[in-house]
Amino acid sequence: MLRRVAVIGAGTMGQGIVITIAQASIDVVFKELNEKNVKSALKGIDMNLDREIEKWSITKSEKNAILSRIKGTYTYDDNIKAVDLVIESIKDDFEKKSKLFTELDSILEPNLIIASNTSALSITELAGKTKRADKVVGMHFMNPVTKRPLVEIVRGLKTSDETVKFVQDFAKIINKTAIEVLEYPGRVTIRLIIPLINEAMYVVMEGVAIAKDVDTAMKLGFNFPIGPLALADQMGLDEVMLWMEHLFHELGDLKYRPCPLLRKVVRAGLWGVKTRMGFFKYDENGRMIE
Repeated sequence: MLRRVAVIGAGTMGQGIVITIAQASIDVVFKELNEKNVKSALKGIDMNLDREIEKWSITKSEKNAILSRIKGTYTYDDNIKAVDLVIESIKDDFEKKSKLFTELDSILEPNLIIASNTSALSITELAGKTKRADKVVGMHFMNPVTKRPLVEIVRGLKTSDETVKFVQDFAKIINKTAIEVLEYPGRVTIRLIIPLINEAMYVVMEGVAIAKDVDTAMKLGFNFPIGPLALADQMGLDEVMLWMEHLFHELGDLKYRPCPLLRKVVRAGLWGVKTRMGFFKYDENGRMIE
């Protein structure tokens, strides 16, 4: 029976995964690099839950119950080792993830499953950094994790059926709909959404329409709940550019070549919601400023 989960990395995505797990009445411990980052993540989680209270999505007592199931650490202590599943959610950088997987493999029990929240990197390659390739799998959550009911279960070449079944069952427990994806650059979701986002940026760069009107066109014209540029801001424009570069490198298709406007705003440090400025402006709570 699954009682406790560890999440490695508590940035925007990691915090969402932590909250989602705790909401499902499962104890969860997250690991960050240092005490400062742990405190920052706990503050972010607290603020996220307060926003849900403001929207009448949860009560104060429910918030307290969720927080009681969450612990943070910056070491591989007993809380991390005594879990039933580990989910890695650090930055989508292959070298950093490779180092982490080798580290986790040497610390964790040999039968423990390690799931990666990578959106584009190879599960097979990451699994190759361990001695448990059959127990390494992808669990690609959508941002914001607490609102998106989908998770992509990504099977590497050596991922076992038992491992896939375990994370599929876990997805149901945390109220996510899982789709199984065979390893391929971009999976399903990123492969399909990236060309749309990229083309939206070209429309703005070429002066065809301003960002607000591009998003309005897609929301009203095609019933999108959010426009492609606001979505890119939510994802993090720095992350979006990394995904584009990875797909362009892997597949060589020009539709994945990052728009020059994206490169420009990323170099300027305008990464979207997390920096309060991207294609749109945001307040300290991540709300768009009209």
